[in-house]
Amino acid sequence: MAERGARLLLSLLCLTFLYPATTVSRHAEKGTAARPFSPFWFSVEPWDTLAVRGAPALLNCSAHSGDPASEPTAPQARVEWKKDGTFLSLAPDDGRRRVLPDGSLLISSVVHSKHNKPDEGTYQCVATIDSLGTIASRTARLTVAGMPRFSSQPAAASIRLGDSQVLACDVNPDLVPLARWEREREPLELSSRLVQLPNGALVVSNASEADAGLYRCMVENAGPAKTSEEAQLTILPETGEERELEFLVEPLPVTKVVGASLLLPCVVTGYPAPYVRWMVGDKLVEESEGKLELVGGGSLLIYNLTEEDAGVYSCMADITNNTIEAKAELTVQVPPEFLKRPANIYAHESMDIMFQCEVTGSPAPTVKWVKNGDAVIPSDYFKIINEHNLQVLGLVKSDEGFYQCLAENDAGNMQSSAQLIILEGVANPTGPTPSAPRDVVASLVSTRFIKLTWRPPAEPNGEDLTYSVYFNQEGTNRERILNTSRPGEMQVTIQNLMPDSKYKFRVVAHNKNGLGESSAVLKVATQGEVQVPGPAPNLQAVSTTPTSVTLSWDTPLTGNGDVLTYKVYYMEKGLDLEQDIDAGALSYTLMGLKKFTEYSIRVVAFNKHGPGVSTGDITVTTLSDVPSAPPQNLTVEVHNSKSIMVRWQPPPPGAQNGEITGYKIRYRKGTRKSEAAETTGGLERGTEYTFRVSAITVNGSGPATEWSTAETFESDLDESRVPDIPSSLHVRPLVNSIVVSWTPPENQDMVVRGYTIGYGIGSPHAQTIKVDYKQRYYSIENLDPSSHYVITLKAFNNVGEGIPVYESAITRPQSVPDPTPMLPPVGVQASVLSHDTIKVTWADNSLPKNQKITDARYYTVRWKTNIPANTKLKTANTTNLSHMVTGLKPNTLYEFSVMVTKGRRTSTWSMTAQGTTFETIPSSSPKDVTVVSKELKPRTIIVNWQPPSEANGKITGYIIYYSTDVNAEVHDWVIEPVVGNRLTHQIQELTLDTTYYFKIQARNSKGMGPMSEAVHFRTPKSKCGGGGGGNPWRLIGSEGGGGGGNSWRLIGITGSGDNHILVIVVIISVGAFTIIVVVVGAFLCTRRTTSHQKKKRAASKSSNSSHKYKGNSKDLKPPDLWIHHERLELKPIDKSPEPNPVMTDTPIPRTSQDINPVDPSLDNSLLQRRNSYRDLCSHWSIH
Repeated sequence: MAERGARLLLSLLCLTFLYPATTVSRHAEKGTAARPFSPFWFSVEPWDTLAVRGAPALLNCSAHSGDPASEPTAPQARVEWKKDGTFLSLAPDDGRRRVLPDGSLLISSVVHSKHNKPDEGTYQCVATIDSLGTIASRTARLTVAGMPRFSSQPAAASIRLGDSQVLACDVNPDLVPLARWEREREPLELSSRLVQLPNGALVVSNASEADAGLYRCMVENAGPAKTSEEAQLTILPETGEERELEFLVEPLPVTKVVGASLLLPCVVTGYPAPYVRWMVGDKLVEESEGKLELVGGGSLLIYNLTEEDAGVYSCMADITNNTIEAKAELTVQVPPEFLKRPANIYAHESMDIMFQCEVTGSPAPTVKWVKNGDAVIPSDYFKIINEHNLQVLGLVKSDEGFYQCLAENDAGNMQSSAQLIILEGVANPTGPTPSAPRDVVASLVSTRFIKLTWRPPAEPNGEDLTYSVYFNQEGTNRERILNTSRPGEMQVTIQNLMPDSKYKFRVVAHNKNGLGESSAVLKVATQGEVQVPGPAPNLQAVSTTPTSVTLSWDTPLTGNGDVLTYKVYYMEKGLDLEQDIDAGALSYTLMGLKKFTEYSIRVVAFNKHGPGVSTGDITVTTLSDVPSAPPQNLTVEVHNSKSIMVRWQPPPPGAQNGEITGYKIRYRKGTRKSEAAETTGGLERGTEYTFRVSAITVNGSGPATEWSTAETFESDLDESRVPDIPSSLHVRPLVNSIVVSWTPPENQDMVVRGYTIGYGIGSPHAQTIKVDYKQRYYSIENLDPSSHYVITLKAFNNVGEGIPVYESAITRPQSVPDPTPMLPPVGVQASVLSHDTIKVTWADNSLPKNQKITDARYYTVRWKTNIPANTKLKTANTTNLSHMVTGLKPNTLYEFSVMVTKGRRTSTWSMTAQGTTFETIPSSSPKDVTVVSKELKPRTIIVNWQPPSEANGKITGYIIYYSTDVNAEVHDWVIEPVVGNRLTHQIQELTLDTTYYFKIQARNSKGMGPMSEAVHFRTPKSKCGGGGGGNPWRLIGSEGGGGGGNSWRLIGITGSGDNHILVIVVIISVGAFTIIVVVVGAFLCTRRTTSHQKKKRAASKSSNSSHKYKGNSKDLKPPDLWIHHERLELKPIDKSPEPNPVMTDTPIPRTSQDINPVDPSLDNSLLQRRNSYRDLCSHWSIH
């Protein structure tokens, strides 16, 4: 016995724990006969099969062994089949089921009925070679399709031109792949417009007149085809009336295997034609060729599913004033895949070995082990380690054979095999070996371990002796080996023994020549288990408040003495940190727990021997509470004149304190707190609203967000033509990608539904990508390094695509290391604080949840306005998550974006946020002020001007000041109010030959701006507007007078002297009549002029009165201005000189106190406008 053990231990020196195949030659050199590993594998394995009743079914399987090149006469495998874990008994006379020569199973005619299903089930191919062993294939499911049954059939339907409709055809789920559609009893060719849904229904989208007809659904099985009822589809003309937006088909939760294709249905009807888009989580789904495609008017087709495609998908449909949304979760399963396959092992008897098997998949696969086709049952010597690995302790010859690791989950199963060969024989010693070790004793005996010590052999026959301990449990033939860790060590501790069990031990020393003699066998019994308490029964946990849990339990049934105390162990789910607390009684209340959080709890009883057996873990969830934080990243976006989109994200997970059941949105007009009453009903055009949102649990609503402001449009955006060209396009090339950013078209009045990005090497038409209208940047991935790409960007709407803007970029060389870009900031918001200040805030997803910055990162804020279009971008750096941008222009729309930089790493620019600064008083005066005289009215002048260059808001009115004294106090000037949309004004009844000075002041909703510089104008000297005071009359044949003299010229006077006298008499008569008329007219004009001059001089020279409003109390025409509630407003009484006068609702100041606080108490008399006096001389022009 000792000699056999010595030889066996010598062989161990030639082996490692996992004996590689390459050591075969070493065994040969040392005299150990080691046969090579024999390959034995499946070249074909069965797969899941759908069979049809009465039709044949084939399950493929083929097994091979050896290398055909080196072993042409390798033994053939014997193939058998298992069904549902039991070997099939295939009688020779069974002509219906037989195994083909290659090992495949053929069922010539599948039998299947309601009460007899002999062929449906799980099959497995088992291959055996008597001299090697047995291997089993993966399992495969044979499913038999039932008889076609229609749970719903197509029904007659009508559809408007361009709209969508669904024709139902619900058949057995296993027969859907066999279903097809016919129109007018001809096969229907499916397309991106005509789509068959996963349940068999047919979607007709963007309907045309050619779609009308009779439709039917057909299922082709092994027997005759089963057809549904026929249904008539009628196409109706589009009436143009608005139709409610609704779902015809919504997406449903679905589970698919990786690599498959999937159609997520989403069919919407309504008018105008809805715009359908998909979101996965909070990210917009973008169409890409060969991966994602929108078909059937809105359904999403996903090719070649990957794990990254899993998530919650939302189908969102928009029309002018309505948005609807439907969600469905996509679960992507991954079949098992081997990360590490079991390897072939050489080993000697008594050794411990381990087959390693690492697998991955989703859901997590379960692992089973098979030895020579039979399941391995875990025991003391066959143990499953780390859920996947198989450990065999104390090898014996019968352990030899093929071991297989079978991994299985809901997505599939697979297997991998390895061969174990037990080596026989040891090399003969080359010299003297040690004698037996002496005085082997058990120095320490416990319940589960024994420590052995000994003295060296009497005859060591060498130095640096090492030792091996052989042991086995009494009654078993499996002897195990444990070696000392270093030469000369004469003690070892044998672990993992069974309590209260007897073991046999012997020790063998070995030197450089081989194994020595074995010591005598030592029998030792382990101690019985320590008498500790058993588990505490009836452990219960009840959550009493959102932060506490009350526990109760009973006394252990086996206390083994008095229980001294109990210890409660609890751990938050998802964390690895277990906490404990002492409890002296049979109940305890845990305090200070997190709200609505799941905890794992167990209890251990203690007696004088120590801790007892733990109870099983129980789970309890603390009660919910109202959220302790508001929703995150609230944004408001104006859609049109009557709708505003409000978006937000849930409160942080740690502050939700329960399942969020809904959200409460409060909104109100204006921003003042006095207007805090909640608004109900629809929104109004051109009105400012503020919003805030709070989250709701079953316990109530939590804190609300800060108020966020948005203003509806004055009018709806136009979609009668395509959008304009985007105002800018910027590209930033990286090694394998190009980051594209842009700004929207300058004309914000046109609807933009999204943007189309085209790119390619040398041409922008190789690839196209569509993104949402809110997106302002995109990263084009998977590009070639050092390549010249051309990029184009077009805005599009329902009418079509607009004019593209082009840009080109060369990607960076591969050799240049490119730091990974950081995530861009999110939730950028622009809060307007004043007319020149906007506060920009954002969040950084690369920071911890508390958003605390602890590194050297900084943020760059950039902003610009599109007016004028060539305005340069401005930037500023900050280390905070907000920045105050000052020095902005009033009443101007700005766009902001943020970028984060950390060392050499930078992010792309974030999505933009917009903000329009508040109005303020005009900071410049009206410009280009000119004064001209009105033709034929010397006492009427026309004042023209242009708006201020810095209006700082909408101009609501102008004030014209005029006076004859340029140095007079401003309150002594006469004023004329003018509405804001007028840039010209007439002033009548001025004094002739007088110099007047004019100033103009502009006004907006915030107040009055500065006055313009004084412009002077002198009225003419004469009431009759001739050239330089000359006589404007002209006789026949006269030449126009100039320079103050009359020039008379008689043309064609010929004949006798009587004729001359007659002509002279006529001329004198006409001249005398003319002189009389002129004298009378001059007299009347002089009287009227004298009266008005006196009134004008009195008005202009008054130094103690307030502003003078031009007018005459004798005029009986109604006033142009009326006073109401201390405010002065324009009323259109006289006919306006413009064909379509535009009036303003903004009051005109009644006195200069309303304009500039210079003087108190002004004249409150009504201003009456008079018709300008038409000079009598204007009626006496002779032609």
